[in-house]
Amino acid sequence: MTVFRKLFAIGGILGMALAISTSAQADGYEVAAPAAPVDEGRKFTYSFNIGATSDYVFRGVSQTSNDPALQGGADIAWGIVYAGVWASRVDFDDAPPANAEVDWYGGIRPTWKSPFGDMNLDFGVIYYSYPGANPDVVPMGNPNYVELKAGYSWSVLHPSLVTGTTVYWSPDYFGETGSVWTIESAAAWTLPKVSIFTPVLNGLVGWQKGDASDGYFVNQIGTDDEYYYWNAGLQLGVENLTFDFRYWDTNINQDAGGVCASPSLCDSRFVFSIKAVVP
Repeated sequence: MTVFRKLFAIGGILGMALAISTSAQADGYEVAAPAAPVDEGRKFTYSFNIGATSDYVFRGVSQTSNDPALQGGADIAWGIVYAGVWASRVDFDDAPPANAEVDWYGGIRPTWKSPFGDMNLDFGVIYYSYPGANPDVVPMGNPNYVELKAGYSWSVLHPSLVTGTTVYWSPDYFGETGSVWTIESAAAWTLPKVSIFTPVLNGLVGWQKGDASDGYFVNQIGTDDEYYYWNAGLQLGVENLTFDFRYWDTNINQDAGGVCASPSLCDSRFVFSIKAVVP
């Protein structure tokens, strides 16, 4: 089976499984429902966000050595066109020697009017940068990289249930580890309001695949070039605040290496995050 066929096969399976079980970054650290419908008219909008998390976990792997992080960003949109920047503290134990991650992204979010309801599409590009990590001196190669993404979300099964799948591809991933594919399927169920809170149950399943011959591997002997990760949690929204309680895990074992330098960075964990968005 080719990489392309495997991509779409796994994406479909994950999407169906999440829809039945009832859920980046990559615009930063988003684990909520897939994007809501957008106004396709020529309307300009903007927002700012700031937050904190007990552990910045990206695709199942801690980016802060299991420590807390402050995060924040800004977004603008004009109709279906969007752009933004997002930043977080990181700590890779000097491999690479960076203290921050800054993501720049943009794209379009059109709506497809299907017979089964409106499907929200997302086509974009993300540039992950790590200020202070000199690509000429880091031992594992240039950490900065670009990803292209294409995804969808819709509420075909129930108005309160949103499901979606996004495919990411980088021509040269983190640390110059060659072509890497990532698929994430998510689902979110919005529950009736409880007092001042709007609760949302959501989760995500992801799969990432690289090539060991390019230096991408997830075990110490360098033979395993793919892994799975997942999360599930509860979000409580009140006005412009969101409180997130989340469980993360991966299938990376005690022979971790490469993508996950140490098993303690990609084992099961509970993460608490809080985020404020204005206006």
